[in-house]
Amino acid sequence: MKFPKYPVLAAALATLAALPACTDTKSVAATETAAATADIAADSALTANTPTAGNATAADLNNGSPATIPAGQRADAATILARPQVPILCYHQIRDWTAKDSKGAKDYIIPVAQFKAQMKMLADSGYHTILPDQLYAYLTTGAPLPSKPVMLTFDDTDLDQFTVARPTLEKHGFKAVYFIMTVSLGRPRYMSKAQVKQLSDEGNVIGSHTWDHHNVKKYQGQDWVTQIEKPTKVLEEITGKKVNYFAYPFGLWNPEAIPELKKRGMDAAFILAEKRDQQDPLYTIRRIIASGYWSPRTLHNSMVQSF
Repeated sequence: MKFPKYPVLAAALATLAALPACTDTKSVAATETAAATADIAADSALTANTPTAGNATAADLNNGSPATIPAGQRADAATILARPQVPILCYHQIRDWTAKDSKGAKDYIIPVAQFKAQMKMLADSGYHTILPDQLYAYLTTGAPLPSKPVMLTFDDTDLDQFTVARPTLEKHGFKAVYFIMTVSLGRPRYMSKAQVKQLSDEGNVIGSHTWDHHNVKKYQGQDWVTQIEKPTKVLEEITGKKVNYFAYPFGLWNPEAIPELKKRGMDAAFILAEKRDQQDPLYTIRRIIASGYWSPRTLHNSMVQSF
């Protein structure tokens, strides 16, 4: 395959397996490791059937898409920003470190045993995974969430997310969001279209992560078609479902990107550990990168500290 518009893409793809694409220049993982002293609390009962002010239950809202929530029931930006944030974790590669992995790269590569220990900690601590429609309903209507909610997200289409993360999540009854970079579909060490469809069929959410991980802040003209419109159509053809959630490459965004995402059917978008936009917080929902250096307790402390 040739990439005339992005001549460095072929070389970049060759290094993706070793150097994760979403490296944040601010070293997000290091920023988020400040320890919190809160102990892990016991679980409480689910509240999914609690009625909301709009006479729909949380289950009704959570099982529908944002399109099912009337515009008149959606909160304004100030109300959304005031709601407590839900912990959202961002993962990339799930594999053991090698001698070729740099110190910085290891922040984005979770050794298999470490990942399994992190998921066990979340399960043992009473966390319940939620998906973007649930988060959207909570943010826009105040719909209740399960006790101790957490969202698990995976970027870049790495094969180990299917072969390692998927069975680990299934063991604990967890679901996740997979933000797919479509240029890598079917390539060595990346997921195939069939695997992406299987994840969707099993109740996970497939979101867009652009075509080739091009920085959104640099988009001009046809870049919006190449990076957003076409990949979205590809993912919708694969899954048979609407794709309406987006994760910014590198977690980098600018205000000019938000109306472009809205025009292309995105209901929300996810950044990394930066400040949210005060006018459109749904398009700057925060996540933190789960570092390969973190023990389960450090992960929990970082979640408490960051959200």
